Amino acid sequence: MHYLAEGLRLPTNGLDYTILAIYFVVVLGIGFAARASVRTSLDFFLSGRSLPAWVTGLAFVAANLGATEILGMAATGAQYGVAVVHWYWIGAIPAMVFLGLVMMPFYYRSKVRSVPEFLLQRFDKSAHLLSSVLFAFAAILIAGVNLYALSIVVEALLGWPQWVAIVVAGLFVLVYITIGGLSSAIYNEVLQFFVILAALIPLTLLGLKRVGGWDGLTGSLEKSHGSDFLSAWGGTGIGDANPLGANWLTIILGLGFVLSFGYWTTNFAEVQRALSAKNLSAAQRTPLIAAFPKIFIVFLVMIPGLVAAVVVPKIGTPGSDLTYNDAIPLLMQELLPNGVLGIAVTGLLAAFMAGMAANVSSFNTVFTTDIWARYVKKDQPDAYYLRFGRLITAIGVLASIGTAFIAASFSNIMSYLQTLFSFFNVPMFVVFIIGMFWKRASMKSGVWGLVAGTTAAMVNYFVIYKQGIIDIPTDQGANFVSAIVGFVAGAVVMVAVTLFTAPKPEAELAGLVYGTESPDAEEAPAEGDSAWYRKPALLGWGAIVLAALCYVPYSF
Repeated sequence: MHYLAEGLRLPTNGLDYTILAIYFVVVLGIGFAARASVRTSLDFFLSGRSLPAWVTGLAFVAANLGATEILGMAATGAQYGVAVVHWYWIGAIPAMVFLGLVMMPFYYRSKVRSVPEFLLQRFDKSAHLLSSVLFAFAAILIAGVNLYALSIVVEALLGWPQWVAIVVAGLFVLVYITIGGLSSAIYNEVLQFFVILAALIPLTLLGLKRVGGWDGLTGSLEKSHGSDFLSAWGGTGIGDANPLGANWLTIILGLGFVLSFGYWTTNFAEVQRALSAKNLSAAQRTPLIAAFPKIFIVFLVMIPGLVAAVVVPKIGTPGSDLTYNDAIPLLMQELLPNGVLGIAVTGLLAAFMAGMAANVSSFNTVFTTDIWARYVKKDQPDAYYLRFGRLITAIGVLASIGTAFIAASFSNIMSYLQTLFSFFNVPMFVVFIIGMFWKRASMKSGVWGLVAGTTAAMVNYFVIYKQGIIDIPTDQGANFVSAIVGFVAGAVVMVAVTLFTAPKPEAELAGLVYGTESPDAEEAPAEGDSAWYRKPALLGWGAIVLAALCYVPYSF
């Protein structure tokens, strides 16, 4: 195989560019069509809470199908092997089910417009402001990851320098979000979901064919990487060495509980899709519907990563200019014929735009409603906040362009994302979970739990891990440990602060703490939502059982 010295370059022709151009026209068309429905700030930020569950469910999973899922997870597969399934079957499904069955009723009935706004109702202004600032900052960093991932593909497609690709892609996303608000983002995410599948399925099948099918792939990897590379739990005993650099306890606690629940239950880029649903039942079913495609999408990113480890043995090795992030573009270059290549490139661009749009649309909502309208410009006409929402969207995109260059310094962007989640989402999750299930948790415990959790996670990563005070084999293992440390520190500080400060009056906790009922709770779900096959409990437990069964072939 021969790679150009200046980087990857896909052998595209006019057919590929035509497919890509058609997609861009359709995306902008959806944005302009959605603009007609944007009359109020609620329309712009939450689609007027009017969308059906199947739309919000597909948008929910598509919003996550960004850099994390495509380049990041394929890179993780190439680097760590079959262990990548943990990010799905234990690191996503249980948390998505918990969100749908337990947390969405709190979110939806309280009529909050964002996740931080829930902390305002449960705790106080200081917890609300700090969580808003932390979330807005994290959203811009994560949007930058998606922009950087997109730039890798555009550079390979057009030969543009990465900085040009980052700027052009960011401005394009800016146009369709600013025009149509969240509705534009969500309907584009539904389209993007199917385009992404059309891109990944051919790549997966052709990759398997190239290496002699599944048996050929596993045989080659076992010789080059060992049997543990092909097992989800192989070598994860405490003290054992394995590709992931983490034992079963840190996988279950660090990824399966702390990082996973922290991300899926408090990340507003995901929760925002459920809050835009037309009723409580649809809101609950949003993450539960998304859970089923999530279970199987792992194969469409894991297999290309494994194939890349065979086809490009130099990938990620010291001295090679090919990083694990290049796994997908490398296979596209090697395997896909013109036409199919155009679909694949379009699918990848769709994925990255979906991920970026999800974070930018959640950023503009939190910054406008939780920071600007609450603490800077209060009681302005609704039209003012609609205009400001569009303005801050532009500012958010420009900031994301800047943070994209931070992501470029990481060889595996999945590791970078997990680092961000351990810093920002995990501390927020511990505050939520304690606040929702413990009435006594005081008003001041929320802000100090956030401070302690964020600080502890950062100290563990930058000081204890990076300075070599404790030997942790990999960045991923360090992220799991940071998440656990952040969770424990936040919980301990919340309990300690609660013992010395006043609790919130019990009358103000109605509908915000488990076991209490809001006096103005939502009416029963709309007619038809009570059909047996739509029961949230059935969908949720069905997803849990299916994910557990998927582990069986990879556990021995």
